[in-house]
Amino acid sequence: MKLKNPLDMHLHLRDKNILKLVTPLSSKDFRAGVIMPNLIPPLCNLKALKAYKKRILKISENDNFTPLMTLFFKDYDFKFLEKIKNELFAIKLYPAGITTNSSNGVSSFDLEKLKPTLSAMSELKIPLLVHGETSDFVMDREANFAKIYEKLAKNFPNLKIVMEHITTKRLCNLLKDYENLYATITLHHLMLTLDDVIGGKMCPHLFCKPIAKTYKDKDALCELAFSGFEKVMFGSDSAPHPKSDKENCGCAAGVFSAPVILCELARLFNKHSNEKNLQKFISDNACKIHNLKFKNEKIITLKKEKHKVPLKYGTLIPFLAGQNLEFKIIY
Repeated sequence: MKLKNPLDMHLHLRDKNILKLVTPLSSKDFRAGVIMPNLIPPLCNLKALKAYKKRILKISENDNFTPLMTLFFKDYDFKFLEKIKNELFAIKLYPAGITTNSSNGVSSFDLEKLKPTLSAMSELKIPLLVHGETSDFVMDREANFAKIYEKLAKNFPNLKIVMEHITTKRLCNLLKDYENLYATITLHHLMLTLDDVIGGKMCPHLFCKPIAKTYKDKDALCELAFSGFEKVMFGSDSAPHPKSDKENCGCAAGVFSAPVILCELARLFNKHSNEKNLQKFISDNACKIHNLKFKNEKIITLKKEKHKVPLKYGTLIPFLAGQNLEFKIIY
């Protein structure tokens, strides 16, 4: 199996020691990654964005990897966005306090307050990436955010809106109702339901936000991904946290999937779909949606060969730790 220019359209690399540990894992397997801005402090200006990109490139150990940089959503004016547009892939909107390092996020979805920034983004063709959850009951948070997505899509029809890491049948259906709505889907949400997280013993390394949902929701996600549906893209939301932050009574939310992504996607699509649709999901759809072009191609070759996932990477516990994978990347 060969994959051309795999893209991770939602990637957390963190900073400092974790950045050094995880960046090479993604840079060797992917041609590009959309880098999340929720650092401490969040990326809100050009100086911080360029410095972070420089750190990523220095550590990546691979000159055939492109970090696609994002800013943390706040009140940006047209002049500022016009000035930095060429350094910027997108702007990421987090509802305040809804996930890791999002306390400085949006606390009100009054469109009049958001309009100046969203209008500027629309005119400059800067995509809006959204973590779409309310602060309601945890299983309803994403579905209840649908009405906000609808408001955004209707009021800013020329704004490209990406519903990130969707987990519900409700958003799978909404995706088809508005021309300017797109979505990313993670590996782990194609595999997990809430049963896997808390149905037996609590599995902290499967706890993430948005939380895994029901079998019907998972089936809806799989239908979109395995069919190669043109409005969905792969985004891992690989979110590393040290073991000490995952295995305690205040468990951090995030699945660290970077080490196993392509091997496990190859298994899933080999079983449920085909290589052509995996190519769409892992790259072609995103290239068409965002008009992405790369001078140098990256071809990843996978073959059927069982191998075991390491139990840990430094202080990090990977998704599927200790389990056997059916496909292996040939470097």
